[in-house]
Amino acid sequence: MLRRLSTLAVAALLAAACATSPTGRQQLQLFPASQLEEMGVQAYRQMREEEPVLEEGPAVTYVQCVTDALLPQVPERYARDDWEVTVFDSEQINAFALPGGKIGVYTGLLEVAETPAQLATVIGHEIGHVMAEHGNERMSTQMATVAGLTALQIMAGGSRERQQALAVLGLGAQVGIILPFSRLHESEADQIGLELMARAGFDPRESVQLWRNMAEAGGDGPPEFLSTHPSKDTRIRDLEAQMDGALGLYRQAQARGRDPDCRPPRG
Repeated sequence: MLRRLSTLAVAALLAAACATSPTGRQQLQLFPASQLEEMGVQAYRQMREEEPVLEEGPAVTYVQCVTDALLPQVPERYARDDWEVTVFDSEQINAFALPGGKIGVYTGLLEVAETPAQLATVIGHEIGHVMAEHGNERMSTQMATVAGLTALQIMAGGSRERQQALAVLGLGAQVGIILPFSRLHESEADQIGLELMARAGFDPRESVQLWRNMAEAGGDGPPEFLSTHPSKDTRIRDLEAQMDGALGLYRQAQARGRDPDCRPPRG
């Protein structure tokens, strides 16, 4: 009876939360969007309180210019009019976007993203994560994995050999399910961001150079199968495979007069 109930519970959990990403991929989402937005807003506020923030100046104007060019290209289904952008005064080479319409860019990124199009690559990528609700999917995948392993533990009983096997299954779930999903999310966000920047009038070919810059700045990383991110080579290869379509969108944007005049701060 316990085995049957556990199996039914996991099956019901998975069947109840089907969703579709902007690229048409089936997703598991167990949490209401409002809960993720509340978490995103709280995290954003805490970061603004704890980290140095630039309130004005050339870097702020520049980041806002690039973001303002990208946001109108977000499809209506995912659009919102209350996005907020913060520039953090930090050497970190990083940026993020959170549910609830919050975007953060660290000044260290401006040393690596050398052109407006390269900065648009990163910000578009981060917006892509929010559009695809990757945070919800990651949390849901982890929750479903734990539920599935718990069900297996109930069915396995107290046998020491079986418990050892379950420990191995736990590692297998991390490497075989959660990490690949994280890499998939990164690749999907790259795809969404590439389209956003092209539609906004940023040259999508700059995305490839951005990741080359990132590779030089980041040094050697862990093996791809043990990383939450695709390798830089994989990332560049995937972007190049999508480039023809992105260039078509870029040319259409140019024909419509979209040519963002965003000027990097000197120095």
